[in-house]
Amino acid sequence: MNDILLKAAQLFLSLAILVTLHELGHFIPAILFKTRVEKFYLFFNPWFSLFRIKKVNGTWQTSWLSKASPSTWAEDPSTTEWGVGWLPLGGFVKIAGMIDESMDKEQMSKPKESWEFRSKKVWQRLIIMIGGVTVNLFLGFFIYGAIFWYWGGTDLNPKKLSQGMAIHPYLAKYDLHSGDIITKVDGNEVHSFEEINKGILLRNKTNLTIVRQGKELTRTLPEAIDQELFQNGAMGVANFRVIAQSVEEVVKSGNGERAGLKAKDRILSIDKTPTQYFDEIQKALYKKRGNKATLSVLRGKDTLSLITEVTMEGTIGFASNNVGTSDTLALAPVSYDVGQSIAKGFLGGGQLLKDYVAQFKFVFTKKGASSVGGFARIGDMFAGSWDWKIFWLNTAFLSIALAFMNILPIPALDGGHVVFLMYEGITGKEAPQKILEYAQYIGIFLLLGLMIYANGNDLIQMVFK
Repeated sequence: MNDILLKAAQLFLSLAILVTLHELGHFIPAILFKTRVEKFYLFFNPWFSLFRIKKVNGTWQTSWLSKASPSTWAEDPSTTEWGVGWLPLGGFVKIAGMIDESMDKEQMSKPKESWEFRSKKVWQRLIIMIGGVTVNLFLGFFIYGAIFWYWGGTDLNPKKLSQGMAIHPYLAKYDLHSGDIITKVDGNEVHSFEEINKGILLRNKTNLTIVRQGKELTRTLPEAIDQELFQNGAMGVANFRVIAQSVEEVVKSGNGERAGLKAKDRILSIDKTPTQYFDEIQKALYKKRGNKATLSVLRGKDTLSLITEVTMEGTIGFASNNVGTSDTLALAPVSYDVGQSIAKGFLGGGQLLKDYVAQFKFVFTKKGASSVGGFARIGDMFAGSWDWKIFWLNTAFLSIALAFMNILPIPALDGGHVVFLMYEGITGKEAPQKILEYAQYIGIFLLLGLMIYANGNDLIQMVFK
């Protein structure tokens, strides 16, 4: 339970930072262009707010757990009401004179005022609308750069992998096996496992140079290898070979638990095949997909035989307590100065954005759609104990992901507003207000539907896993 609460706290803090800075990206240019910002909220506040504060007649006034702003605040609409809502699904700034989440039709029915959004030039409104996305994008780059500067990085030297690499058993059909060492991907030297895994899955790289028992060989994977790996649950192509010391955790109601597998058990063999390394367990189970497998398990001083069903992805539902080998010496720490860190932040952030966009090719498949997750799955990205490096890595990723999602041309998102502003800039005509209103309703409906679907997938996963 403690690890769940810590993950939730980290997710909450990360979103609070990202949402606040995103909304500042709208707020600051709006103020610079002398546009009135009526409200600035962290999280949404349907029906009531946790906290509100506003400067009225030169004095700051506050309100806690209030259903509506105090009536005296309405007497001074020229200042911004700052607040915290109770629904942590985002945030908003209510800018006078635009169709947004507030759907304030009464204001829009009145004549234009000079301090309203709709009275500003198209280019000014565009800057206001893309401000949040711009902040999120550069924030992600900045955080990545700061991580490289503070924690440094690592460089993988494949030649020092005395045990070879753990290769996913699916790739055996293409004559790639655990113990092989992938040294080049599309002719480029490998310096991290990410270059192999993401290179094959997301970057359309299919030509591999490998070393097997001292001999250099080449293997060419099919162009559709990315979809093959995804559909067969082989997302991790290569990694370190690690010794499977014991079972760390057994998935509740999973095949392993039903067979009698318990935490602290050690799997000695599967169908009489010895399993010292975790990739050997993975390979043995993968061969038995959809069938039964016999595990030889050491529990204390007793050796037990357990028969378990194996899923079609070659799993039985457990986490392994693995220990590294001397091959970790193949990783060398690398430090960066400020200039190098900034460059790494932009290059790493830019590549992450490309990879994030590329992974949508999996979403538009039956398996991909069922894999879409909500807050629970996002929370699982964080560590079960407070780890600042992992926290900031995830925050940088979420910042860049939010930038991309928000700029999509979907009504109710920033990108939807940008589409209508570009139409106005090209044609010289404003989009009809009714069209803007209907688009906003459609956008809100689509986003709510996606949110319900994603979090519903999380719930199904928790109940039936």
